[in-house]
Amino acid sequence: MLGELRHGRLDRDLSEAEVGKALGISASQYSRIERGLTGGVSIERASVLLAAVGLELSVRVFPSGQPIRDAGHAALIDRFRQGVAKSIAFRTEVPLPIPGDLRAWDVLLVGAGWRHGYEAETRPTDRQALERRLELKARDGEVDAVSLLLIDSRHNREFVRANRPALLARFPVPSLRALQALAAGFDPGRGSIILL
Repeated sequence: MLGELRHGRLDRDLSEAEVGKALGISASQYSRIERGLTGGVSIERASVLLAAVGLELSVRVFPSGQPIRDAGHAALIDRFRQGVAKSIAFRTEVPLPIPGDLRAWDVLLVGAGWRHGYEAETRPTDRQALERRLELKARDGEVDAVSLLLIDSRHNREFVRANRPALLARFPVPSLRALQALAAGFDPGRGSIILL
């Protein structure tokens, strides 16, 4: 941001004194800000500084990494773990194998010749966003299949019911069959929605 501030000032052929005067500060105070010698600039202050040189601050947010998980999320994973045979490697928070990528599988199960990624959700609301996220993780995550773990709540049962056709296309294996396979130590198949 400070580089853009300087470039904006120079691009408009403004001196530090002129910008400082517009901001109600001295040229030396402005110079210290522009050189990053003031210990940081708040978003509000950055907006005012940039406006003085004819620039507008725009802030956007993007998904990055995993959100803070709550006790419900941890309990869901623990319930799931209890039904998985000991012969299957049960790993949690496994990073995707791309350097610098902050995404991770909530659960990664590894059996004899298969790898299955699980996304654990406590209260999904946007099916399309969830599907996009899972599609990208499936593409990048070096797994044979992806399943969705949901807390068995009224909201989540309604979410599944309301989105059944689209979800069944992505998660075709019935949850009971997948859970039985996992309990016996076998590959659970192409993907399931498991409410626990």
